[in-house]
Amino acid sequence: MSESLGVAVLASGSGTNLQAVIDRLHLKDESGVRVARVVGSRAGIGALERASSHGIPTYVLPERDDGGHWLQNVLEASGAGLVVLAGWLKLIPPDVVRSFRGRMINIHPALLPAFGGPGMYGRRVHEAVLDSGAKISGATVHFVDEAYDHGAIIAQWPVPVLAGDDADLLARRVLAVEHRLLPTVIEDFAAGRFELDASGRTAWTGAWCSGNEFTMHSETRAD
Repeated sequence: MSESLGVAVLASGSGTNLQAVIDRLHLKDESGVRVARVVGSRAGIGALERASSHGIPTYVLPERDDGGHWLQNVLEASGAGLVVLAGWLKLIPPDVVRSFRGRMINIHPALLPAFGGPGMYGRRVHEAVLDSGAKISGATVHFVDEAYDHGAIIAQWPVPVLAGDDADLLARRVLAVEHRLLPTVIEDFAAGRFELDASGRTAWTGAWCSGNEFTMHSETRAD
């Protein structure tokens, strides 16, 4: 796989989305993707253990990373063509965002722009969905910009909110969708099917993925 897409994954928790990416894409001939390294926001998290078990280099964000210099150096040294935030809870420093604009994506456990922003992660998101009375939730993959959960949306997958749901039940169903959506989007990026255009919108330049459950967000399309 001499021309594989190197992916750097940033994670803050158990790493189930990372595992989904590894299982489906890492070093598979048909995917053209390899996980180049994994950065954890703290030591001892499951994501780092998962990466190590597959021989993927791991790094831990220092307590102080003034302006994101350490993070930028680690990402650039990886040679990664794509940076993936998979349960990463920290705001990416502006200089790092600018360096990887159009090459950094995040997955969020709701249908953005609803239920996103500072402090909206994990169980808090699902509780907010239930408290709102919304009938549909889901997962979103979007480009990363300088604000939490704000960049151009790439794809979404809706999940119904069912009678009797609590935050844990809803979270499990949304997470199952995340595990399918994120690897699909990464594979489509590797295949050159979409990009962030000059206007800051997601532009699709090829056919959308095979799963018709997804909603493609393309304000610009060049077929």
